[in-house]
Amino acid sequence: MNTEKTADYQCILYQVTDNTCTITLNRPKVYNALNNQLSAELVQALKVAAKDTNVRVVVLTGAGKGFCTGHDLKAPENMQGRAPSEIINQNYKPIIEALRHLAKPVICRLNGVAAGAGCSLALACDMIIASEDASLVQIFVNIGLVMDAGASYFLSQLLPRNKAFELAAKGTPLTAVEAEQWGIVNRVTSAETLDEVLAEELAYFAHAPTKAIGMMKRLLNQAYQSDLSHMIEMEATYQDHASKTKDHTEGIMSFIQKRKANFQGK
Repeated sequence: MNTEKTADYQCILYQVTDNTCTITLNRPKVYNALNNQLSAELVQALKVAAKDTNVRVVVLTGAGKGFCTGHDLKAPENMQGRAPSEIINQNYKPIIEALRHLAKPVICRLNGVAAGAGCSLALACDMIIASEDASLVQIFVNIGLVMDAGASYFLSQLLPRNKAFELAAKGTPLTAVEAEQWGIVNRVTSAETLDEVLAEELAYFAHAPTKAIGMMKRLLNQAYQSDLSHMIEMEATYQDHASKTKDHTEGIMSFIQKRKANFQGK
């Protein structure tokens, strides 16, 4: 059954079709640069998607030619003398934490440039499916600033130290093809086939055991900050939780009955 619903926002588009929630940054005239309104709406949309039991996978993308060029330096609120730390803690930290704590897979549909904090948005997603025209760039050094919105964390986890330093300190744009070679991007395709390739991933996650995948995401998040012994203990705890889900029961029955599992995300 094909079900569809939308929600009204000013700076984003929010649509749920079947089991997929698509959140589109919608300020194309400024390449989806982040202002207060967009940042607040994005956090709210992620909270709604987290609570919606019909949503089993989330797509984050941008309208127009760009994904997100980061902080909107020309936004009216930035003329009020806000400290950078205030912007980071009030605007960006809630978004990044919402993406990482969402107990459902989040796929970035990287349709164009992701710069500055926009690059962090892409890196905070669980997977990145990119157009070959897309790029990622840590642009902060060009205006004498350090990377923010979690970029230091993501770069240090994804790349060798010297490569992370090069991207940050030189602000060198990384093409989608290069990002795939470096293990940052999962798949690269042409702009014409981007949605087709994305649909392949969505077809899997929209019918996968969502609760188990959510717990896998939490484990991987924690693993970056924990020792092996602690991680084995956490795995044991989450395995107890996973074994009590309806999807686990369905998985066992489908194995016994030699058929494809019909996971419901419960």
